[in-house]
Amino acid sequence: MSKRSAGIDIGSRTIELVVVGQDGEIVESVQADTGFDPMAEAKKMIEGVAFDHIVATGYGRNLFETSFDASTVTEIKAHARGARALFPEILAVIDIGGQDSKAIALFDTGKVKKFEMNDRCAAGTGKFLEIMAKTLGFTIEEFGQAALEARNGLSISSMCTVFAESEVTSLIAKGESPREIAKGLHTSVIRRVAGMVNRVSSQGDIAFTGGVAQNPCMCALLEANLGRRIRIPDDPQRVGALGAALLARDQLPADTP
Repeated sequence: MSKRSAGIDIGSRTIELVVVGQDGEIVESVQADTGFDPMAEAKKMIEGVAFDHIVATGYGRNLFETSFDASTVTEIKAHARGARALFPEILAVIDIGGQDSKAIALFDTGKVKKFEMNDRCAAGTGKFLEIMAKTLGFTIEEFGQAALEARNGLSISSMCTVFAESEVTSLIAKGESPREIAKGLHTSVIRRVAGMVNRVSSQGDIAFTGGVAQNPCMCALLEANLGRRIRIPDDPQRVGALGAALLARDQLPADTP
């Protein structure tokens, strides 16, 4: 009987569960909001699917390990494995989620070579963009497209969420275009993320994973700033869970005749 391996990525905003078959093909995929009790949500998700082994990643992985006696893997390794499975030629990964951002360089073999992570400041994360979108009156889905339609963008001097929000409010009061402000905010975020990438990796295609990869302006500005091809998965939010599932598959004992 074919064995199934699962990976669960417990993030700050959403939880993704991916189940793969013996050949690494995705056979099942589920997503849910993290909510106020992520372990309760995780329990509902894993009870609804069949698998032989599971590996957890994401900020809630240690709690999952304790609650369900499961193996865990860092987000760095999970996203590197998942992204490389989707794009075998990439040499770097950018992962921007709700609470942190990461730049990961890979060896030709796909192993992690070097990485840099921002998890101490909201700047350069999905949360920063979400707060700025709300301040400007956009939904998070509208925000990237609005910025993409701007011409030049306004300069935003602060990347601290509190000060940036105050700066944006002042620009609105002066009658500045919300789209131009949005473009300026995106440009500020890109400068920070591109700096991380350039410090760890200088060549090759880059996979962009995490929820922020669904923002079209972020994708366009990253490619323009870095001068490198940005590869976007069909579902960038499930790449970490896919990577964890593939690592879970590696941990299964080989079938014996």
